[in-house]
Amino acid sequence: MTNPVTATIIFVLPFLVTALFGIASVVERRRNPTLQKPGFFQRNGWPIGLFLIVAVGFWIFALVILPQLYMVDYSFHPKLPPIKRGGPEDVYTLENYRYFLFGSTKSTANWNTTHLYAFWITIFVSTIITILNFAICYPLAYYMAQVAKPNVVLKLMLLLVIPYWVNELLRAFAFRILFGTGGVINGILMGVGIIHEPVDFIGIDVALYAGLTYAYLLIMMFPLYNAIESLDHNQIEAARDLGAPWWHIHLFVVMPFAKPGIASGCTLVFMLSAGALAAPLVLGGPKTLWFTPIVYDRFFQAFNWPQGAAYAIILLLTCMAFVLLVMRVFKVSLSEIAR
Repeated sequence: MTNPVTATIIFVLPFLVTALFGIASVVERRRNPTLQKPGFFQRNGWPIGLFLIVAVGFWIFALVILPQLYMVDYSFHPKLPPIKRGGPEDVYTLENYRYFLFGSTKSTANWNTTHLYAFWITIFVSTIITILNFAICYPLAYYMAQVAKPNVVLKLMLLLVIPYWVNELLRAFAFRILFGTGGVINGILMGVGIIHEPVDFIGIDVALYAGLTYAYLLIMMFPLYNAIESLDHNQIEAARDLGAPWWHIHLFVVMPFAKPGIASGCTLVFMLSAGALAAPLVLGGPKTLWFTPIVYDRFFQAFNWPQGAAYAIILLLTCMAFVLLVMRVFKVSLSEIAR
């Protein structure tokens, strides 16, 4: 910790934010008396309720909020040897954010095209992966929630979950084997005569995008399934009896009801894709640019922790902006997404 002001901000700010949310909750309950339900302590009892509050509060503060706030403070300091930290040279500066934009802590003559391109391609591809995941998972989630029998749902759940018992890094290596020039996919395509020489799927990032799409299918599937399952099937039958086509039923009946699940799944898939590290390192080609490995290199290759913290904060703020955009588009609250 560099100075008392920083320490005060880092330790006091979480309590102020918590108090603000508490006041907002009280105001909302007074404005909407219908929201009144048995209190937390009434449902759980004082001993268990107090233990849960202390345990969860300590976990959130010590392992989530405090490290994030410390990283924010760290991002506004220059890279200095440990002996100089807290000294006269350890001042607040924007040089780490300037480096992200211009590739230099002093000059602003040229843009940092490599890092900026990696950042924007990461955001763009993560958005495409999110949309693709929704397109894959929505039909299956609808079938499992509204059409399939319980024993079929159980079998499908097992088929979906079992592959994820394998470590993510091992799954990434499996995709590298599948998409390699001597891999299974090239072998099949050459065997049936579609291609005459191997395609470098890894070099053109097909393996990376396919691996990221597969890695987070369950993250999209479960929120969609939970949301669609709670929809009364009679509403679908009523729309069908009134002559609504299938696309009308999904677009105006099922999807509006499942908006919290769609928003939750999209938010999680986007954030996990944008912050992925194992898949880009294993499945990325020699020319692949992904922002997370660059952040990793700032920390552990360049040993520039303030700059790495600044890059991580930029990615975090972008993910938060995506969450706000999803809330705006689907018109859902943060509590509905987190439910």
